[in-house]
Amino acid sequence: MNNEEVIQELPENYDELKKAAGRSADWRARLEAVEELGRYKHKQIIDILNRLMISDPVYTVQEAAYNKLVAFGEEVKVPSKNKAELFKGVSKIILRIKKSLPKDHSYEEFKEKLKKMRVDIYDAYEGEKGADFDQWLEKMWASAAK
Repeated sequence: MNNEEVIQELPENYDELKKAAGRSADWRARLEAVEELGRYKHKQIIDILNRLMISDPVYTVQEAAYNKLVAFGEEVKVPSKNKAELFKGVSKIILRIKKSLPKDHSYEEFKEKLKKMRVDIYDAYEGEKGADFDQWLEKMWASAAK
C-alpha cells in the first residue's frame, strides 16, 4: 500500500468498525475491521490496531493489525505466534462443560454446548487452529476427565 491510498481521517462508519474490532466472539469481524481500518491513518485507528496487535487471541488478527501498522510507518514489534493457551484454564472450562452434559453425550453435543456457553473461546480457538480446530477440540474433549 502506498501513502496515496491511505486516508488521513476517520471513516464515516468508524463507530461500527470500532465495535466490530471489539467483538470478542467473532474473529472474522475483527479481521474485516482491521482490513477496513487499515485504509485510514488516524491516531484513534492506530490505537485500535495496536490493541488488536498486542492482545487479540487470534494470531491472524494480530498479524493483520501489525501489517497495517507497519504500512502506516509505525515502529512495532512482530507479535509472537507461540502461545501456550489463548484462554487461561481452558482445560478446566472444557471439563466443566463436559461434566454438565449427560454421561453418554456425543462430541457434537459437547461442541454445540461449548459454542453456546463460551462462544468467545470457541471462536478464538476456531480462528487460531483453522482446519485443525475440530481435531484439537475433539482431543481436548476426549482427554477431559469425567
